[in-house]
Amino acid sequence: MSRRLSALVIGNAAYETVAELKNPANDAEDVAEQLEASGFSVIQEADCNHAEMDRALRRFKRELDKSDVGLFFFAGHGMQIEGENYLAAVDTDASDEVEAKHSSLSLNRVIEVMEKAKCATSIYYSIVTTFWIFLTSLRV
Repeated sequence: MSRRLSALVIGNAAYETVAELKNPANDAEDVAEQLEASGFSVIQEADCNHAEMDRALRRFKRELDKSDVGLFFFAGHGMQIEGENYLAAVDTDASDEVEAKHSSLSLNRVIEVMEKAKCATSIYYSIVTTFWIFLTSLRV
């Protein structure tokens, strides 16, 4: 009996309003290759804007309902606002906290999608470079 393995891998590096990153696209590519070699069906995205991240998560959600194992990987900027963690899209509006959190992908949403899916096992992994210091400096 073979298990159905699904993964969503996102690597965001080319940010529009905050510092670009060098490694996320390469990290995501390497992870996706290894997952595919291990039998995962991989949805791979790079340099996603907010709408693209949302679409990728919805597509992954549909795949999870047909899977035994789900794995989510994100490499890129992230932030914590009022105790909640967010994964930054390349077009995240960092002008203030309200705009930043509503133009990013909530990590809690990703976790909730995976917890409510019909798959038996969920794995989350992220390499996140935070830019909450950037947001804090906007208040000065």
